[in-house]
Formats: sequence, C-alpha cells, structure tokens
Amino acid sequence: MTPTYHNRELSVLDFQERVLALSEDPNLPILERVKFVAIVGHNLDEFFQVRVAGLREQVATGVMKHSPDGMLPDEQLDAIHDRVRHIDARMNRVVEVELLPSLREHDIHVVEWEELGTEERKHLSAQFSDEIYPVLTPLAVDPAHPFPYISNLSMNLAVTVRDPRSEVDQFARIKIPPLLPRFLSSSEGRLVPVEQVIGAHLDDLFPGLEVTGHHVFRVSRSADQAVEEDEAEDLLEAMEALLQSRHRFSRLIRLEVENSMPEQVVQLLITEMGITDEREVYRQHGLLNLEGLWTIYGLDRPELKDPTWAPTTQPELAEIEGDESLFDRIAESDVLIHLPYDSFRTGVGAFIAAAARDPKVLAIKQTLYRTADPADPATGGEEAIVNSLVSAARSGKQVVVLVELKARFDEETNITWAHILEEAGVHVVYGVVGLKTHAKIALVVRREDDGLRRYSHIGTGNYNPKTARLYEDLGVLTAREEIGADLSELFNVLTGYARQAEFRRLLVAPTGMRDGIIARIQDQAARGSEGRITFKINHLVDPEIIDELYTASAAGTKIDLTIRGICCIRPGVPGLSENITVRSVIGRYLEHSRIFKFGDGDDAECFIGSADMMQRNLNGRLEALVPIEDQRLMTRIEEILAVVSADDRLAWELHDDQWVKIPTEAGLNSHLRFQSLALTRAQGAHPDPELALQTPDVVLAAGGIVARVTDKGRIRVLLIHRPEYDDWSFPKGKVDPGETEDAAALREVLEETGVEARLGDELGTVEYVDPNGTRKIVRYWAMDSLGGEFTPNREVDEIKWTSRRKALDVLSHERDRALLRSTMKPA
Repeated sequence: MTPTYHNRELSVLDFQERVLALSEDPNLPILERVKFVAIVGHNLDEFFQVRVAGLREQVATGVMKHSPDGMLPDEQLDAIHDRVRHIDARMNRVVEVELLPSLREHDIHVVEWEELGTEERKHLSAQFSDEIYPVLTPLAVDPAHPFPYISNLSMNLAVTVRDPRSEVDQFARIKIPPLLPRFLSSSEGRLVPVEQVIGAHLDDLFPGLEVTGHHVFRVSRSADQAVEEDEAEDLLEAMEALLQSRHRFSRLIRLEVENSMPEQVVQLLITEMGITDEREVYRQHGLLNLEGLWTIYGLDRPELKDPTWAPTTQPELAEIEGDESLFDRIAESDVLIHLPYDSFRTGVGAFIAAAARDPKVLAIKQTLYRTADPADPATGGEEAIVNSLVSAARSGKQVVVLVELKARFDEETNITWAHILEEAGVHVVYGVVGLKTHAKIALVVRREDDGLRRYSHIGTGNYNPKTARLYEDLGVLTAREEIGADLSELFNVLTGYARQAEFRRLLVAPTGMRDGIIARIQDQAARGSEGRITFKINHLVDPEIIDELYTASAAGTKIDLTIRGICCIRPGVPGLSENITVRSVIGRYLEHSRIFKFGDGDDAECFIGSADMMQRNLNGRLEALVPIEDQRLMTRIEEILAVVSADDRLAWELHDDQWVKIPTEAGLNSHLRFQSLALTRAQGAHPDPELALQTPDVVLAAGGIVARVTDKGRIRVLLIHRPEYDDWSFPKGKVDPGETEDAAALREVLEETGVEARLGDELGTVEYVDPNGTRKIVRYWAMDSLGGEFTPNREVDEIKWTSRRKALDVLSHERDRALLRSTMKPA
C-alpha cells in the first residue's frame, strides 16, 4: 500500500540534495559553490545531532512507534544511513573532481604536505612550533590511561606508535583544537589542511617513538537534550547547566573516519567508544569536516563570489525630513518589507532605532529568537536591534524583551544577549513554560496629540541583521489599531499569566492558528473547482493539515505549494492529490518567508508570519500570523507569488516522491528578478504581477557534449572553434520557435559539426552574457556520436576530438570547463 505521507527525515535529506545541487551548478561563482558544500556539511551535522539522535534514542528505549508514513525508527535509520552515504559520496566527488580543480584555475590551491616545497615546509613548521604545538595534547591509551572522551564535532588524529626498544605498538589520540583554522596558508594562494601539518610533525609529539600511522576521525553527538521547565525555578540557570552537560555527556551518534584508516584502528575506535551499531560509522573518501570549507569561502576574493547586493529603501521609508517621523509614514499606510531586497537597516532596524530615540515613545516590546553574535561588527549602527533596545531602556523607556533561550544552537548567544539587556535595565523574560516563542513581533507605544497609538511589526524572520542579508523574509509595519491591540494582549500572554485564546485579527498558535488555517482550507474546499489555496512556506509536515489539503484537492480545489525544505505531502497522486502541485526554490538566498493565501481575486485572504505547518509550530510554539489587508500590499504579495511560481532557474518540482529540477523555458531567476523589482520600486514603480514575469531579454539555446569511443576504447569529446568569438566551446545554438530543446540540441550539433548524434541524459544548464550583451541560457545533453563528416562553415571553422582531461585545457570558458567536470569521475 502506498503511504499517504513522505517520511520527514528522508525529506530533510531531499532538501540537502537540492542545496548540494547548487555546488554542482557551473553558472555560480566558484566560491559560492564551495559555500553550498559547507552549508550541507553543517546541515548534516545538525541533522545527526538532533534528528538521528532522536531516532537512536527511540531504538535504545524500545520505542516501536510508526512515523506517519508507516516507518519504524530502525527502518528510518537504515534508510538514513543509505541516503547519507550517497550524499557523502556526492559531496566528496564534487569537491575533488569539480571544486578543487576549478579553484586551482583561480590560484587557490588546496595541497597536501607532500606537494609542498622546502620553503613552504619551513614556513609551516615554524607556525606549528609557535602556534600549534603548544595547544596540542597527545593522550595515550593503555591500562594506565583510559580512552579519552571525544567531544562533539571535534577533529582528531588516531596515531599508532611503536617503541623501538620493546617493539610494542601503542595508540594515542590527538584532538585538533577547534580554535585552529581548518586550513593553513603555506604561501600565497596555497592552503594545507591543518591535520596534515600536525601529521607531518608527530615526531615532535612522540620523541623517541616511531610513528607508524595516523588517520583523521570525527565524532558527532546528540544535541537534543531538553530542559524540564516545570522543575526549573530559573530557566536561565537551567539552560546554562544544560549546555554544560550537552558538551560533556551527550551520546555518540556518528563516527566519521578516513577511508584509508586501517580496519584494526577503526575497530579499536568502535570498541573504545562503545559503538554497537555499524550504521554509526561513516568511512569518508575525501576531506572530513566539509563545513570547514567556509575558511576558503572567507578568502578575500570578491570576484569569485556573487556580486554584492545593496538593498534598497522603498519610497514609503525614504527621505524623512524636518518634523516628519518614520511613525508618520507608517500611520499613513502599512509598509511591506521584503528582505534582503529591501533594506533591514532602513526598515526594521530604523523602526526600532526611531522608537529608541523618539521622546514620544513610552514603551517597546519585542521578541528575540535568533540574534547576531555580540562580537559581530555587523551589529553596528541602526542595524543593531539590541543596541537600540539598550539605548531605549537607558533613556527611561519601558522596554520588555522576550529572549527565547531554547533556540537550538543559538542558546549561548541568546544567554549573552539576555545578560547584556538585563544589565541595561531591560525587562527580560524567557518565554512561556512549555512553549518555545518563535513569533517575530515588536510593539511600540507612542504618545500622540490624540492619545496613545500603537505601532507594530510582524515578520517571518529573526531580528538579525546578518541573516537579513542572506534570508528571504517578509515583514509588515502597521499602525492598525486592531493589530496593536492584539499584540498588546499577546505580550501579556508572554510576560504574565494571561491565557488569551482568541484575537481580533491575528492567528496565534497554539490556541487558534490550527483551527483558523483548517477553517480557511475547508472554506476553499467547499467552493470546489472555484477554490484556490496558495502556500509559500519552509516546511509542511503536520498530518492534519495535509489531510485537509488532500480533501480540498479531492473536491477540485487548486492547491499550489512552494515549500523550501521538509515536505511530507505527496502531490499528483491519482485519487489523492491530483490538484496539488509542489515546488521548491533553492538559490542564493534562503527562502524563509511564510505566505498563506486563500481564494483568488478581490475576496482573497492572505496571512504572513513565522509559522510553518509542523506539529511543533502549531502545537508547541507561540506563533503569530498577520493578515495583509492593504490592497497595495496584497498586490506585492501576489507579485511575489507569481514570480516564485514562474521561476525556472532555481525551482524544483515534486512528483509524488521524486524531486525534479524544472527545465528552463523562460529563463526566470526569481532572486535576480526580485532584485530588479526592488530597484524599480525604489524609484517609485508600483507592483505588477504580470509585468514581473516578462523575460524579453533572454535567448534560449541548446547544445551537446558529444562523445565517441576510439578503437582502443578511449572516450573523446567534441569541441568546436567559433571564428566570430575566437573561442573553443561545445556545439550549441538558438532554439527555433515551436522546437523542443532536445531536438534543437541534436539539430545544432549536426548543422555545426556534421555529426549525427544520439541523445543521452540532460547534463545541465549554462547561463552567460555574450560579448554583445545578450543573456543566453543553454541546456546541454550528453550525446553519443553516430558518425558524420565535418565541413567548415560560417559558424564553426574547426573541430577537435580530445580526451576530457585535455579538453579542460582547450576550452575557453570556465562555465564550459565546469560543465565538463560535472561529467567526470574521481581519478
């Protein structure tokens, strides 16, 4: 029987693979591709620490409960193990075969110790003696020295040594302190993994002994411990104690070892760490700790990264002069802020900063979930939300801040902020017992000529200036009285003993949001084929919400879902979900906004806010959704949804249980389009959903990487020389009207080279601007040569059959070399 839902954990891994695909995209600057591998490495670490840890705890305690998709915990662990091994292999391949060679073309060389020259070795040896040796502590393992505790996410060397006198082999472990950089510079543009530098100097750490081997390993531990809030009189102290115990006593979840590590050393680690399940052991064929590639991304090479985007300030918030204030502008009309296209500094940051400065403001109330690191220099100026709150408190305003201490992996940062705020006189509270406060809300109370007036901000993202430049989010600034009254009562819930269940305009979890969403889904289902539901959210997991969407689909209601991450619904299944489509947009910015639209046309109802459709959001978190009631803002929302739905450069589509990249037909990249729209909006343009979808400047083309096999069984690929541009590339050309891209690819190969070919798998899409300034998008297919004879022509004056390795030296453009590398296997 086909399950009704996708498995939640496997859907997480689906998302990681979509992110990993960005590292394989030849159109991205090379350091951006490196960044996406680092992101997946980080995400997998968190996945093991939280989700896999939870499943292992269920197995260890004998829990035999089926997940909604019907899988037992042990079955999920089996499936996760297989998928992660596949993802690891894919990550290692793209790093070794595509990224490191591409980096070398830009004079960034990741090299091994054996490749270094004499002067480079001297330089690193001096650095080892001065900066590394003093912080290393070799720990022997023998009857007098028990096996040491291996801390979470630490890199370690397993070292085997031999006493030349007794000829007895011994084992030792060296922890690579996390304060050391992942790579060390041996000379300009040359980087060496830190473990190799340490490995080359083990004789200094074991004088008088013979070092017979050393290998890297890494451990992941559970981070899913919980605070017993009902028993904790002081939540701040309880969380600080939890963090100490997490670092020291958490359960081992994953052991990563170099593939070259001898089996007897692997077995020693397994035995000493008490590993009883081989699924916890992952043998890696490349570098461990790929999150460490952030070091390479951090190099000062802006030409190898995405062009810097300068967020705009929309006219409603610009050029405020004289006696006019930001609050006057908000009182005139609601303001929608679309990050990172609109500026956080001149939007949300300016709102809180203005409240801190304005003598008419009496009180500021705000939630903080994930904030910037206190040491981050980006927190300066008006972007510094916390600094504004501190300033407001010191000026005598009533400032209340809810700091959510249970924001996983940001607990220590939030504790630091809590102390800073309390010392400044801010009233700091730590949330509601039993609930995590996830709502992104701020309330400003201002005395005006006609009495007190409340100004509100409700958003989808955190009050964090750093992520505001990386995450796509939405927020509303409003002076609507009913919204302000709702927020006042919601803050009373957060700070006092109020148990408000109903609100005027807001949908609030856990009291009324689930019922409010379900009622609106059912209303659209009652309209049958006239009904329309459109969601843009991060995750869809909750079975009850999914079932209601299935029922609406069966009634004929059209349901369009854009879901960035976890998706447990199965779209397009006959008899279940024929009217449901699911897509996912993955690109430069992390799609983070949540939009819920019910209906179409003038009677459509739309909400934005912090909640995803997960049990934890609807049942276990305090969340808030705000209705969009200003027609001008509603048109902006419709424009956003239209662009996201038309994206065919960053978008994927879910077909039952398989994610498929959407083929390029119009060439619309939503992130680039939103940047363009922000620029025109800053100049006074009004939103227009239809105009936003036009792509008249794009030329669509198709081509092939044609291969043939020589008499000796060697593969050769076909390159062409174009005299107009004096470059070597692959055969390609413009798609004619009414022609399919694959047919155009075969036709262009034949016309340009005389070679008849058989179509294979699609390889990818290359995007570039030609010397005439025309933006071109080319879809490429693998092809097998069926024979033919080349005749020089107007387009191509020379062809060349060569090996893939030599072709990399002949091709003129990095984009073509990157595409060719994607077809190659590790040496």
